[in-house]
Amino acid sequence: MEAFFYIIPGIMAAGLLFVMSRVLVKSRRIDRAWASGLTAEARCLRAYTTLSGGGDTSIGTTLHQVFEFTTRDGRVVRFEEVDGPGTILEGDIVTVHYAADRPEEATAKAPARGRLLAESGCVLGFLGAVLAFCVFFMIGVHLMFDEAGDLMRMP
Repeated sequence: MEAFFYIIPGIMAAGLLFVMSRVLVKSRRIDRAWASGLTAEARCLRAYTTLSGGGDTSIGTTLHQVFEFTTRDGRVVRFEEVDGPGTILEGDIVTVHYAADRPEEATAKAPARGRLLAESGCVLGFLGAVLAFCVFFMIGVHLMFDEAGDLMRMP
């Protein structure tokens, strides 16, 4: 019974750490593309949405856009961006930012480092607070069961 109070928060903590790492990787990828200073004209080949949820839960939509551009060295690169600018439609020509060593990680988002920092910071702050709650919950449970065990051993 006691293990239940460690396993569930432990699984939640592992999931939170995974999501936090994905947020950091995505932010770093976008910042790297902006910092490189390389831009190209890209065409939006496809724009579509996917649905998630349904049944007893709310339905969420995610915007996907597929872009194609040519790098300065002549390579044709096609990439998909999730939750990019909602104003870009199929056939639109947009400026994309990319790093020379990783053009497939380009972004069509306009540079806004402050906004990226604020968004990532808020998400990481919230997830960090939930993670801290999980850890404190496990510590509290440990202390509670430890004290209950001490009371059981008293003569």
